[in-house]
Amino acid sequence: MPFIDLNSDVGESFGNWTMGDDAAVFRHVTSANVACGFHAGDPSTIARTCRDAAAAGVTIGAHVGYRDLAGFGRRFLDCSATELADDVLYQLGALQALARAAGAEVRYVKPHGALYNTIVHHEVHAQAVVDAVHAFSPDLPLLLLPGSVALQKAEARGLRALSEAFADRAYNPDGTLVSRREEGAVLHDHQAITANMVRLATEGKIITRDGSVVDVRPDSICVHGDTPGAVAMAGAVRAGLEAAGVTVRSFA
Repeated sequence: MPFIDLNSDVGESFGNWTMGDDAAVFRHVTSANVACGFHAGDPSTIARTCRDAAAAGVTIGAHVGYRDLAGFGRRFLDCSATELADDVLYQLGALQALARAAGAEVRYVKPHGALYNTIVHHEVHAQAVVDAVHAFSPDLPLLLLPGSVALQKAEARGLRALSEAFADRAYNPDGTLVSRREEGAVLHDHQAITANMVRLATEGKIITRDGSVVDVRPDSICVHGDTPGAVAMAGAVRAGLEAAGVTVRSFA
């Protein structure tokens, strides 16, 4: 029987500003990409998110990003390889401390936002992320976009490189994500999203914005925690997958 992981970006609240309903999302997903304080999150938010994830039996991953709180990590930062690697290591250490206090461990790494998209093609930043993860723990998998430079570099470095697909994002014909600056980049039709993800998990195919088909064999499917209706969407996707005979479980 086929199986797949279902992940969500969580822990993205900051101070009195609340983003998403993480505790409710944990009822449906198997892995949690926890913001590490650079694009979103603060120590108390991270600690609470780790406790809730651990209580729900959800695997904790580090959602590392550019140092860009004001831009929610969605802006490219032209930093050096050393600076970026240090930033990634810093975030991993902070999350690991709070995860351990919650009785859990960081089990994987998924870059966030602009960093995630940049290392699809940016050789220097891709290598910096890979080197930082390897320095922290060569046993940590990296969750990345299929076909990305970072995925290739992770494999070359001896890291476990995993690929993912996005339930609530539109795709370009080349397999990249449609920019959030473009209309229709974020999807909201739960029925259509669920059908797409079932097709993806069972046939390895995803329909792009122009109707063409891209072959993808993801290890995980992401439902963004900040997308309106994220909890219901995650529930619909999981129910649809399980009804189609797909086992939903963490890759870690």
